[in-house]
Amino acid sequence: MTDVFIDSKFIGKVPNAKEFVDKFQSERRIGKVERGVSIYLDEELDQVSVETSKGRAIRPLIVIKEGKSLLTKRHLEQLEKNELVFTDLVKQGVIEYLDSAEEENSFIAFKEEDITPEHTHLEIDPIDILGVVANLVPFGHNIQGVRFSQGSKNQKQGIGFYTANYLNRMDMDVNILHTPQIPIVSTLMYDVSGYHKHPSGQNLTIAVLSYEGYNMEDAIILNEGSINRGLCRSTYYRPAIAEELRYSGGLVDQIGIPEKEVKGYKSEHDYRLLEDDGVIYSEAKVVEEDVIVGRTSPPRFLSGADEYNLTTNMTRESSVAMKYGEKGIIDFVVLTENTEGNKLVQVRIRDQRIPEIGDKFTSRHGQKGIIGLIVPEQDMPFTESGITPDLLFSPESVPTRMTVSHLIEILGGKVGGMNGRRINGTTFNSESEEELRDELKKLGFRDDGTEIMYDGRTGKRFKARIFVGNIYYLKLKHQVANRIQSRARGPIQLLTRQPTEGRAKEGGLRLGEMEKDTFVAHGASMILKERFSSDATLVPVCEKCGAIAIHDGRKDKSYCQLCGENTKVSNVEISYAFKLFLDETRSLLLNPMMRLKTKY
Repeated sequence: MTDVFIDSKFIGKVPNAKEFVDKFQSERRIGKVERGVSIYLDEELDQVSVETSKGRAIRPLIVIKEGKSLLTKRHLEQLEKNELVFTDLVKQGVIEYLDSAEEENSFIAFKEEDITPEHTHLEIDPIDILGVVANLVPFGHNIQGVRFSQGSKNQKQGIGFYTANYLNRMDMDVNILHTPQIPIVSTLMYDVSGYHKHPSGQNLTIAVLSYEGYNMEDAIILNEGSINRGLCRSTYYRPAIAEELRYSGGLVDQIGIPEKEVKGYKSEHDYRLLEDDGVIYSEAKVVEEDVIVGRTSPPRFLSGADEYNLTTNMTRESSVAMKYGEKGIIDFVVLTENTEGNKLVQVRIRDQRIPEIGDKFTSRHGQKGIIGLIVPEQDMPFTESGITPDLLFSPESVPTRMTVSHLIEILGGKVGGMNGRRINGTTFNSESEEELRDELKKLGFRDDGTEIMYDGRTGKRFKARIFVGNIYYLKLKHQVANRIQSRARGPIQLLTRQPTEGRAKEGGLRLGEMEKDTFVAHGASMILKERFSSDATLVPVCEKCGAIAIHDGRKDKSYCQLCGENTKVSNVEISYAFKLFLDETRSLLLNPMMRLKTKY
């Protein structure tokens, strides 16, 4: 007898488990059992599991009986004529849904010609085993698995045309590519998903070539002439929101130009772009710290005694200003109300982003890289026919990563570009490399995609033939303008007196052991004293007992609490974080001492 479980709860036993499972599946195929219910026979544990729970991933497969697919030519003809729909096939038991556990009991054929009498199911299409985004990667059967996964994930970060009504929306941190293109090499999923309505990349001419070491590792080289003609230009949009909040006691915020008496008033220069209602005007050019919406708020803390005080009328400045390191143009201003009836001001800022050193790009094959150098067009290498590539890609990036699909796409892009047609790169069902090579040969090129190229700086011919072609590249949202950070002096934390953390807070750049080693290796070790003393402080220390002494500012004299006023106290420079550590240790009833030595 075999145990039977429904959703991990024991409900009984059956004498013949195999017969029970077969009968269950037959009943499900004719619609007597809900199609989403799965059954799994675990022969090792001798138990049958029936799963009805929500949230399981189930996928459709064609049923095979006695070595033949139940999906016939007649079915396909009826589907084409719209006499049948997909759900009709499910109701007829031609197609059934399996979850990952039930798949363990199945033997699934990849293609119809692979079917044997042992097979139980057939894939509707081989691309079924991939997700929507993975199916956008062309020639996916010619790539290593990890890169395939990375290539599909990278596409989600591509800047493109994400929605048609972006001008009327207040989305947080979005980018729009100015001239998105449909890829020359595409897959079946591009047509199914309607990708041509919202593309997110451009077809570039690319040469696989090193250039002075500026594209070693993962870097790429861009042609300045291509950028000047509009290559990969995009606009970055960010909203700034201000509302008149209501507080207890009938106090409210006030949107308007703050008066000079307000606590925390900035300079007049910061408020120069505000109109009479305290809101900035459209198309104003703004830089960091410029006020976008002027606002004043009531005091933060009101105690009982303050109610009778004259200072209760003092308001504080709470305007919305541009963040550190930001610039742009005011694109759109909306005055409205929120759900509670409070006044709400929304301002959208736009900033044109032209590709620059540090911006991230990727192909669809996980070959991501940042711009290492932008080269003047006249210095770029060129082919015998005078073609100058838009991008130089390092040959180092291919051997270890085994992204053969990247190279085949360059070949396919070249054929598609010359013949004016789209190349089918659908995984498991693409145009073959041999067909692309033959077509390239008929067009008058070498079948391996290589061409004679010349150095743009010297005019000399390269000794080797260079692999040149077209490929679809995406500009990613990771742009250097959003990440660049520098600081000399700035705000510090109250507790540790060390610089604040993070770019948004104008934070310091932390220097670790490895960074220190780099400075020493470059012969710049003299800056390390300055770097490692960001929280240096002078502490009076008693020379007799080693405890931290007290400095009396009025008498301008230091004395020790333990030894009295007659002992000698010396000022020692230590890190404030260390002084804090000594104080914390003292709170644990441990008394640390500092033994001082005179330095001659």
